[in-house]
Amino acid sequence: MIQQPLKKESLASQLLSLPVMVAALGYLVDMYDLFLFSVVRVPSLKALGVTPDQLLPQGIFLLNMQMAGLLLGGIFWGIMGDKRGRLSVLFGSILIYSLANIGNGLVTSMPQYALLRFIAGVGLAGELGAGITLVTEVLPRQIRGYGTTIVATMGVLGAILAYFVADLFEWRNSYFVGGGMGLLLLLLRVNVFESSIFEVVKERQVKRGDLWMLITSRERLLKYFQCILVGMPIWFVVGVLITFSPEFGQAMGLTEPVVAGKAVMLAFVGQVVGDVLSGLLSQYLQNRKQVVGGFILLSFAFVLVFLLAPLQNVNTFYGICILLGVANGYWALFVTIAAELFGTNLRATVATTVPNFVRGTVIPLTTLFVWGKNQFGTLNSALGVGLLTVALSLIALYYMEETFRKDLNYVEKD
Repeated sequence: MIQQPLKKESLASQLLSLPVMVAALGYLVDMYDLFLFSVVRVPSLKALGVTPDQLLPQGIFLLNMQMAGLLLGGIFWGIMGDKRGRLSVLFGSILIYSLANIGNGLVTSMPQYALLRFIAGVGLAGELGAGITLVTEVLPRQIRGYGTTIVATMGVLGAILAYFVADLFEWRNSYFVGGGMGLLLLLLRVNVFESSIFEVVKERQVKRGDLWMLITSRERLLKYFQCILVGMPIWFVVGVLITFSPEFGQAMGLTEPVVAGKAVMLAFVGQVVGDVLSGLLSQYLQNRKQVVGGFILLSFAFVLVFLLAPLQNVNTFYGICILLGVANGYWALFVTIAAELFGTNLRATVATTVPNFVRGTVIPLTTLFVWGKNQFGTLNSALGVGLLTVALSLIALYYMEETFRKDLNYVEKD
C-alpha cells in the first residue's frame, strides 16, 4: 500500500505536539544535569578540599559513580516503561534527578557527592529512552526521524546551558537551577497523553519489559549488543577526550590551560549542528545506517587530529572540540534505531537501557585509558582506546538492520 505524503500543516503540528515538546524539554534538563558535573568538576572538587594531583582520579571516581547509577537506572526505568507506560518513567525519572540535583548543591564531603551523583545517575537514566520511545510511537514513520532529532537537539542545548549557568553562578547554585527546572517541567507533563500503540499492547496478554526475552533469544541479544557498540565512540569522545580536556591540553604542551567547561560547551555547540545534519540527512536519504557510518568515520578523523596534530594554541584546541561535537551528532539516530529495532513490548526497555549502557561504557573506557596512560602516556593511551571503540562500532553497524521504513506496531514473541 502506497502511503500518501503528509500535508505540511499536519507535519508541523505533529512535530510541535505536546508529547514531542515535553520529551524534548525533559531531555534538555536531563542533559543539563548530566554534563553540569563535567563543567563544575574542578571547582566543586577544589571546594571540597581535593588536592590538585587528585582532581583527575577523584573526578573519574565520581563520573563512574554517576555512570553506575545510569546503568542500574536504565534497567529499572526500561522495564517500568514497558510494564507501566512511557509516561510513568518520564514523571518518575525527572522527579528523582531533580531532587538529586538539589542535593548535589548541598554536599560537604566526597562520600556525599559520590552518593548523590549515583542517585542522580539513576534518575537521569529514564528520560531519553522513554522520550524517544514515546515520540517514535506517536509520530508517523515518515516524520519520526524529525521528532527524535528535535528531542536530541534540545538535549544538547541543555548541555550548553549548563556551561553558561555555571559561568554565571557558583557551582552549588548551578545544581539548584537544574533541580528547579526539572520540578517546573513536571507541571507541564500533566496533560501529556500515553502512546496509543502501547495502550493497545497493554490490554493484550503479552509479556512486557521482560529482560529474559532479550537474553534468551540469540537474535535479539545480538541486535542489543550491536546498538550499544554503535554508540560507544560518542561516549569515548565525551567521557574521555572532552571531560578530561585540561589533562589532554597539558599533555599536548599547551601553555594556556584548557577550561573543561568551555570544552564541554563548545563540543555540544558542535553536536547541535551534527544532530540537525544527521537527522536531515537520514530523512533525505531515507537511510539511517549510511548516515551513522559516515559520522563514525568523521568522528575518528577528528580524534586523530585531536591526538596527533601539533596543536599550537588553546583556541585551535577548542576548535577541534567543536568538530568532535559535530561528529558526535548521530546520537539521535543511534537511539532512534535502538527503539525501532524492537517490538512495542520491549521497546522502552531497549531504548532506555541501550543509551545508558553506552554511557556506562565510560567505566571500562576510562579504566583502560588510565591504565594505558601509565604505560604509554596520555595521548597514546587515548588513541588506542579510540581505535578500539571505532573498530567495534563499525563492525556492529555493518551487520545491523536498516530501520527507516519499519512499522513499529508489532510485538516480540517468545
